[in-house]
Amino acid sequence: MKSQAVKGTHDILPGQVPTWRLVEDAVRTTLERAGAGELRPPVFEHTETFIKTAGESSDLVVQKEMYTFNDRGGRSLTLRPEFTPGFMRSYIQHGMHTLPSPVRIWGMGPVFRAENVQRGRFRQFHQVNYEVLGSDSALIDAETISLLFDCLSAVGLRGLTVRLGSVGDPEDRAAYNAYLRAELEHRAGELTETSQERLRLNPMRLLDAKDPGDQAIVAPLKRPIDFLNEEAAAHFREVQDWLTAWGIPVEIDPGIVRGLDYYRRTAFEVHHPGIGAQSALSGGGRYDGLIESLGGPKTPGVGWAFGVERVLDAM
Repeated sequence: MKSQAVKGTHDILPGQVPTWRLVEDAVRTTLERAGAGELRPPVFEHTETFIKTAGESSDLVVQKEMYTFNDRGGRSLTLRPEFTPGFMRSYIQHGMHTLPSPVRIWGMGPVFRAENVQRGRFRQFHQVNYEVLGSDSALIDAETISLLFDCLSAVGLRGLTVRLGSVGDPEDRAAYNAYLRAELEHRAGELTETSQERLRLNPMRLLDAKDPGDQAIVAPLKRPIDFLNEEAAAHFREVQDWLTAWGIPVEIDPGIVRGLDYYRRTAFEVHHPGIGAQSALSGGGRYDGLIESLGGPKTPGVGWAFGVERVLDAM
């Protein structure tokens, strides 16, 4: 028997627990003050729940980052790689759409991804997750971002910046994807295998490319924010106006994207300069088509998540 933890996992030692509690208490106080209820879903769900929400072109599926197994009954189960799918399944299963809208829920706990281990990134790590369901208002988007900013500020972080973008409505996404395919049709062979697959399945995800060669090819192209229809553009401006009025530092980042089809309009990240070039601590966005993709009623939603270990690193 090896006398060390499994690679990609870590012990939280007695001397570290007080700092973890500080984060947990700050988040709980901030979100419950805003009317959010804590939801504690199971650690594993039916694999289909994650496939439907992540999409066939996601890294979770394509790069086989999910820990999936068959139980004794032959059912395919998966350790949760993120909280949102379980939240959405619970919302549908327990009829939360009958509650007064919007419904605000949050949760915290371990998640599991079979990916490369690096600083602040483990195969078992911990997330805080927050979702608001039942409103498509720009004010709700701004409130959601503000609460994320408040949570991170409450643990003592300073110098935070919100980077804000928009992926528009489904017709805007379709137009942008068509534009990318047309622009890159004759250069597809220069892309890495991963980016070629993204170009085929979900071109918008090319903006997330990590390979320097792929980045250089994509760099001169237009961004989703250039394709917003009038209503989506007005929604984007209103989110900016609310955040500015509340004194939250905002930078417009046209490069922020959310590749899955159910995402709509607002996309955002919160960055902290103290953890180097990869400064994003948290990300989120609006996903008005997600509940429907799982068989639930048409329900707008917006939410975010952050990795606790990454926030502790910044602290």
